Amino acid sequence: MDGDGQRHGPLAGFTIGVTAARRADELGTLLKRRGGTVVHAPALRIVQLADDAELLSATKELIAHPPDTVVATTAIGFRGWVEAADGWGYGEDLLSCLRGAELLARGPKVKGAIRAAGLTEEWSPTSESMAEVLERLLGQGVEDRRIGLQLHGEPLPGFVEALRVGGADVVVVPVYRWMPPEDLAPVDRLIEATVARAVDAVTFTSAPAAASLLSRAEERGQLTELLAALHHDVLAACVGPVTALPLQARGIDTVQPERFRLGPLVQVLCAELPGRVPTLPVAGHRVEIRGHAVLVDGELRPVPPAGMALLHALTRRPGWVVSRAELLRALPGAGRDEHAVETAMARLRTALGAPQLIHTVVKRGYRLALDPSAGSKYADV
Repeated sequence: MDGDGQRHGPLAGFTIGVTAARRADELGTLLKRRGGTVVHAPALRIVQLADDAELLSATKELIAHPPDTVVATTAIGFRGWVEAADGWGYGEDLLSCLRGAELLARGPKVKGAIRAAGLTEEWSPTSESMAEVLERLLGQGVEDRRIGLQLHGEPLPGFVEALRVGGADVVVVPVYRWMPPEDLAPVDRLIEATVARAVDAVTFTSAPAAASLLSRAEERGQLTELLAALHHDVLAACVGPVTALPLQARGIDTVQPERFRLGPLVQVLCAELPGRVPTLPVAGHRVEIRGHAVLVDGELRPVPPAGMALLHALTRRPGWVVSRAELLRALPGAGRDEHAVETAMARLRTALGAPQLIHTVVKRGYRLALDPSAGSKYADV
């Protein structure tokens, strides 16, 4: 996009769903700073264990019989574990136990939490993937080794089973769990908006959030529709490859940054979303039709939903006449009165600020006034 459009931000006119529970405000702020409209629908919540007995038992077990290796999977979980142990009076004992073990950190955030506790990690995978951690452990051999595994909100049965088959003694450390949100209404609204193509992208920052959204859509009988929207029209943006797995398992292509962070995730959206919409030469103007707004010569023009529905119908065949009957079918909840098309069209022209962009073809319908110089280039847009 050129400098004119940039003054509105690269995400101006786009609506983005945010499924994150943690750091949702941070992600939302980053998106809004770049002009995006945010729909927040936390797809899950973090629940501290209602009964700390499991965590206390695992902590005592590791202190009594120190592990050879400890795998830390999340920063929030590792910090919560150390803080809980400190509250029980076992803080120093746990830290002493961890100092004597080989500490493996799943990613940079966990490394930060480990170092903040005065410890040092032995190794961390570049992919931030538990699969790479497992590969390293099995490659080195785990027979007769005692391994502590800090869970990251959900069980890791395949991971634990593989270690136990290899001969390891595995002690799982459950710090918190992912649960469905208490209020499902925002998630349901996001599913509806995605199915209706009222959002341009949905962001995911954890695999459980992606799985939770799909599961909720299935409960509502909308999974097929949701998958169709994500497959064809709504961009699925994931913070990293592990997060993308539940979507990819359903055949959904995703985009993700090279660095698995919120900032780079937003940059991916800034590059991808504008690139998915064409810039059309219309009546001597440059027109870029986004999710809920239009850039006319770089000036952002918000357009109401009915007007956007008409525009999308017209741009499917730029320059071709689209009948009133066909435009009526494109209008949400318009009924059978073609007068609704005329009313919505008048409002659309006002919103665009350039009435000549759309021509009325008497007794036939309307057409986007595509410049003759564009030729047939946009015939299949």
